[in-house]
Amino acid sequence: MPLGLTLAPKVLASKTLTSWVTPVAHWYANLAGYRKYGLKYDDLVIEEYEDALHRLTPREQYDRAYRMKRASHASVLHNVLPKEEWTTPQEDVRFLTPHVNEVEKEDKEREMWDTVFVSRK
Repeated sequence: MPLGLTLAPKVLASKTLTSWVTPVAHWYANLAGYRKYGLKYDDLVIEEYEDALHRLTPREQYDRAYRMKRASHASVLHNVLPKEEWTTPQEDVRFLTPHVNEVEKEDKEREMWDTVFVSRK
């Protein structure tokens, strides 16, 4: 998995685990501080997923560039954004994950076809 190991399906399958883990996850995400700069989790991905980034819609690309520019401006000023401009947990969705999974699937398929041995009859 390119975005890392995840226990989310197992946690979400159990109501008890979900009720315990969700507050800790929100606390950790707020502690990370990226939401205070208006960023989403997938904005933190370095350009290693360049193929997936190119598959974003023009609107998603513009929104990501705007969030990055606004966050870097706030960082230069050594100040966080006003509280009403912070990213809320409901807005912080993994928008890049489907594209990364698609690229990974295509890479596996390409590797499979590149290693096919063809023999003459």
